[in-house]
Amino acid sequence: MANVVANFLYSKEHEWVEVIGEGRVRVGITDFAQHQLGDLVFVDLPQVGASVTADDSMGSVESVKAVSDIFSPVTGTVVEVNPVLEDEPETINSDPFQGGWMVVVELSDPDELNGLMNAEQYAAFTEEE
Repeated sequence: MANVVANFLYSKEHEWVEVIGEGRVRVGITDFAQHQLGDLVFVDLPQVGASVTADDSMGSVESVKAVSDIFSPVTGTVVEVNPVLEDEPETINSDPFQGGWMVVVELSDPDELNGLMNAEQYAAFTEEE
């Protein structure tokens, strides 16, 4: 079973969301997702200042198996991008919830967080897949 962090929120597209401050969240892909993808070799992320929209692609990850879209779980503006992933995309495989975070987003609509799953719901969701 994949690891799930208790106080994070999760999307059906296997992204996690950590609320880090007033109106800001950190986003990455889940342990379940990185296991499904295999060894990551490249990450394409949005630039700081880019607008992202919930459920729309905001970038991609490339593994030895395939290229997969990363879907934004929230709507807002990218205010930070993880610089480590440019040279070390495999960080997502080894540490998806800490070192492997992708972007920080300033939320346009904090109420969108209510539409995401909590850890218990996400764990049940992944068991069904």
